[in-house]
Amino acid sequence: MEKAIPRCIATSLPSPQFHRPPSSTLRNHTSFRISSPSHSLLRRRLSVNCSVPDSNPSNTTTNVAVKDTSLPVKKKAADVSPELKGTSIFLLGMKSSIKISMGRLLADTLRYYYFDSDNLVEEASGGASAVQSLRLSDENGFRESETEVLKQLSSMGRLVVCAGNGAVQSSTNLAFLRHGITLWIDVPLDMVRRDLFNNQNEFSSFEISPSRSQEEVMSQLAALYDKYRDGYATADGIISLQKVASGLGYEDLGEVTGEDMTLEVLKELEKLTRTKKMLEEAARPF
Repeated sequence: MEKAIPRCIATSLPSPQFHRPPSSTLRNHTSFRISSPSHSLLRRRLSVNCSVPDSNPSNTTTNVAVKDTSLPVKKKAADVSPELKGTSIFLLGMKSSIKISMGRLLADTLRYYYFDSDNLVEEASGGASAVQSLRLSDENGFRESETEVLKQLSSMGRLVVCAGNGAVQSSTNLAFLRHGITLWIDVPLDMVRRDLFNNQNEFSSFEISPSRSQEEVMSQLAALYDKYRDGYATADGIISLQKVASGLGYEDLGEVTGEDMTLEVLKELEKLTRTKKMLEEAARPF
């Protein structure tokens, strides 16, 4: 008998698989029905923006900030997309502006939908303060809500998911990630710290106290990195911002753009899909 999940967020998504509809019917958001078997107060309508834009160039409601993608990124995406066959992509690692901008651009170029798993949990719970209260009052319920969101997302295709740290905290969650391709976006902690102080609303975390000094926050970030590093390392591939900067000849890590990171991700996806294809062919009987 299946155990009832207390305080969980049962996220009913539109379909087990995303197949991009004709541009005339494509909408820039998809709606979620949020329900909970034991807490009817969590039952609400949640609208989440997706990153697949309408074909109408005048449409500005998409949540992808980058409008003009470089030719190399477009070309590489065109090469990789058929090989992905709609497989979803989960981005692991500390939350940062470069990870988010890259994730949205990746979804845009592949014609995928973009989601942030932490944002889904937060909005489904009723906001940042509500999700923090849930975590403090019912840690198990909070973790189960994270698992429920990942379960729903993993059942779908054509997604780019910016996954929160909860995605690597249990074997169950890691198993859901195996439904897609996982990439660790490794960003230096001082850049993560800068994002946190520059935009606390966007990058604040219940695991970090931004009211403390920068040194204390840096210490907290280092502890979190050590805590989750083994989980991040289960990813199929690693994209290191420092390595990308070095390869491009940048001395300042801040010179690395979302497009630079997206191109590296596409190259890694191409390598992973080719390796998988070779292994499948080698496993076929003569």
